[in-house]
Amino acid sequence: MDTFKISELAKEFGITTRSIRFYEDVGLLQPDREGAIRIYQRRDKTRLKLILRGKRLGFSLAEIRELFDLYDTNQSDGQLRQMIAMIDEKQHKLQRQLNDIKVVMEELNAAKSRCKLALNGKTKEK
Repeated sequence: MDTFKISELAKEFGITTRSIRFYEDVGLLQPDREGAIRIYQRRDKTRLKLILRGKRLGFSLAEIRELFDLYDTNQSDGQLRQMIAMIDEKQHKLQRQLNDIKVVMEELNAAKSRCKLALNGKTKEK
C-alpha cells in the first residue's frame, strides 16, 4: 500500500506542511503515526486533493467536512438530500459568479478596444 510523508504531500500539492497539519487538526485528515512521524495513506492524499479543490471552488472547511462526513457514513435519504442541496447552492453561486465574470470581460474588451482606437487616432494625427 502506498504511503506518503507530510513533506511529500506538501511538495506534490504545492502547499506547506503547516497547512496539512492544520487540516489534520480540524479533523479533515487522519494520518497514521509512527512515533512523531505522520504516515499518510492514499485515502489521506485523495482527501487532501478534494480539500484543495473544494477550497478553490469556494467551499468552506466546514462544508468540506460535512461532505466527507456524508461520504463516510451510511448515506440515508436525508443525508443525500442535504448533499444535493449543498451542491445546488454552490452551483447557483458559481453560475452567478460566471455570469459576472462574463459581463466584466465584455466591459474590459470594450474598454481595450476604445483605448486602441484612441491610440490609432493619435498615431494618424502625427
